[in-house]
Amino acid sequence: MEKAALEALHNVKDPEIDSISIVDLGMVEHLKAEGSTVMVELLPTFMGCPALDIIRKNVEAELGKLGSFEKIEVQFIYHPPWTSDRVTEKGRIQLKEFGIAPPPELISETGEWHVECPFCGSAYTTMDNLFGPTACRSILYCKSCRNPFEAMKPVSTMM
Repeated sequence: MEKAALEALHNVKDPEIDSISIVDLGMVEHLKAEGSTVMVELLPTFMGCPALDIIRKNVEAELGKLGSFEKIEVQFIYHPPWTSDRVTEKGRIQLKEFGIAPPPELISETGEWHVECPFCGSAYTTMDNLFGPTACRSILYCKSCRNPFEAMKPVSTMM
């Protein structure tokens, strides 16, 4: 049952980036199915994320479609904290296809981070605004193809 439940969670997309599932975003911390009960623990990408109620309802709806669970429990937990290294390789590809640069895998000792343009792949990019449309994204500009784009901010427990 847990395998079926996890597969169903792949259908729950981030409400603001509908090309990536909460599984590939790395939000699913724990899933336990026992009898007719399923419990899911999710890590929000940011504590104040306004989409949590939508995500909860979408998780409940997808798991409800299985018809196997009488009780569906969804909890948001904050330990361990979500970090951007939880995004799967598939998720990184999906972000790029959506036009959002995935979070950088390496951050300098000074805290600087650089991303490649999701449109042309150039590393010749600059930060336009640290604050993007959501708390987890910034706005950058590619000097090669001259396109603005969003990038997932690197979130690490080491910062």
